[in-house]
Amino acid sequence: MVSGNRRRRTVAAAPAKPPSRVRMSAAQRREQLISIGRQIFAERGFDATSIEEVASRAKVSKPVVYEHFGGKEGLYAVVVDREVRSLLDRITTALTAGHPRELLEQAALALLGYIEEETSGFRVLVRESPVLSATGNFSSVMNDVAHQVEHILGAEFSSRGYEPKLAELYAQALVGMVALTGRWWLEVRKPRKETVAAHLVNLAWNGLSHLEAKPGLITSTR
Repeated sequence: MVSGNRRRRTVAAAPAKPPSRVRMSAAQRREQLISIGRQIFAERGFDATSIEEVASRAKVSKPVVYEHFGGKEGLYAVVVDREVRSLLDRITTALTAGHPRELLEQAALALLGYIEEETSGFRVLVRESPVLSATGNFSSVMNDVAHQVEHILGAEFSSRGYEPKLAELYAQALVGMVALTGRWWLEVRKPRKETVAAHLVNLAWNGLSHLEAKPGLITSTR
């Protein structure tokens, strides 16, 4: 006899399927590898970075990295090229003022802003690598910036009766001062970037405003 209270069969719930892994497109994978490479190069430098670690962090096999970049040198070159263009674009975009002092302020702030916001990229640039020529490192970026400053100084020198041919020398000195201060500020981060920029401009501008037409050395030479 079947009881009126029929036993209900307990239907076992089907096991939940693990979420399907979204496959990256080739372009997405390339961007991921560039981002990871940028971080590791910033942390360790070129020599201490390995394709194995890049692949491990990306959770891919080494052949995938080789397929995209051909090796560590290729990945490094792409990372540096992007940082070079990023820094130059920042500085070029910032130079909008008409007065030379304001231009100097804008250039200093642009470089310090890049250091503050793109610290990993700046660390990659300031680490010299033997695999790159002189066209792909921090020195080459600063040379490009110096050439822009040179044109500004050249016009100022002509209007003040100084030798325009010396504008290149002064441009290198000014940009070098800002760049080296930026490398120091990268580690200490004190004082704030606006204060650093103000003191850099104070030194550079007040010195430039009292240039001697034909400077000489006080120290006698033997």
